[in-house]
Amino acid sequence: MASSKGTNTYNRQNWEDAEFPILCQTCLGDNPYLRMTKEKYGKECKICSRPFTVFRWCPGAKMRFKKTEVCQTCAKLKNVCQTCLLDLTYGLPVQVRDAALKIKDDLPKSDVNREYYIQKIDGELATNPEANAVMPAGSVGKVASQKNELLTKLARNQPYYKRNRAHICSFWVKGECKRGEECPYRHDRPSDPDDPLSQQNIKDRYYGINDPVANKLMERSSGMPNLEPPTDPLITTLYVGGLEDLTMSTGEGPITEQDLRNHFYQFGEIRSISMVAKQACAFVQYTRRSAAEMAAQKSFNKLFIKGRKLTIRWGKSQGKMQDASSEGGSSVPGLPSALPMPPKELENNFFNFSTDGPGPSGTGKPPMAPPPGNVPFFYPRSGAPPPPRPPGAPGAGAPPSLPGPGRISYPSQDPSRMGATQHQ
Repeated sequence: MASSKGTNTYNRQNWEDAEFPILCQTCLGDNPYLRMTKEKYGKECKICSRPFTVFRWCPGAKMRFKKTEVCQTCAKLKNVCQTCLLDLTYGLPVQVRDAALKIKDDLPKSDVNREYYIQKIDGELATNPEANAVMPAGSVGKVASQKNELLTKLARNQPYYKRNRAHICSFWVKGECKRGEECPYRHDRPSDPDDPLSQQNIKDRYYGINDPVANKLMERSSGMPNLEPPTDPLITTLYVGGLEDLTMSTGEGPITEQDLRNHFYQFGEIRSISMVAKQACAFVQYTRRSAAEMAAQKSFNKLFIKGRKLTIRWGKSQGKMQDASSEGGSSVPGLPSALPMPPKELENNFFNFSTDGPGPSGTGKPPMAPPPGNVPFFYPRSGAPPPPRPPGAPGAGAPPSLPGPGRISYPSQDPSRMGATQHQ
């Protein structure tokens, strides 16, 4: 039965007419000169089943043609792209974003309730003074300005143009493609049919239910490394690396101490900040351990200053550094180890101290006899040593006293050098 003219006119009022689609940078492609076709009321939205304006374009060379899949009202409700249905801010699936921001999906599933809800959202967007601006609506619009650590870690900062590649040529898979290089499809092996990523549904992606891409990203986030605090509770210092001066390449100035202080002061009282220009790093010391732990947790793998990602590590314990230095610096590569003790034959008493008396250097042990032959590092005076005493004479059992070292003459002491004397 055909509907009346009034009913048809009322239904057409809910159809969507747009001048430009809501797309992400990846779907638009890298070509700045893009040609796009527009078909008014070309297809039904795959979510709300309302006719909308369809846009079709080619994102680049050897890429497949893409088109919008959902209407702009449904895209604004979830803040997603009209083509890939990924979040416009982070480039992530809806399921990952809603789980991180704790957004409860309140979009009705039935036809009548969904139509009424979308009409209500259209009325709110029409009364908005910035109705032409692309702004998220519904529950997403209330928390769109909030930041989350998980989303910051998983967010895709650069466009992923590999997603726009052409589909696989089915004739090439069967070995029957005769086009060769002129074939517009991709000559590549297909993926495993049992792979969960090969079974994706557009409604599951939009509503955030059983999305295989989202499940893969959630598993990846659980395996990300964390910065564990050291066992020594006295360590309150953080190492900040990556402070190289990239003024010529990025256009931003060098990172100063004030830039680090502006970021780290929010976690607690800072005792000192030491900048090491040669190593392009800095050390931030807090007065409390809890403040240092919070700064390490909030800044690890997500600290960006002047467009540069900085490295965060814990400082080393002072006790361990002192132990390493007392051991001869064995932990530092390139330094020599500690020298061994001299052998016993080189332990000569050059100053003739008494070793058998109770003096300050006396040990109570009998003196050592001089080794036979020449004594190393011994410089006798001019003349022969005194002859040995007869066996019956007093003091015959004591070893003869060794003469001290003689006078050493250096070349610089010669008065005839450097013009000290004049030759006539």
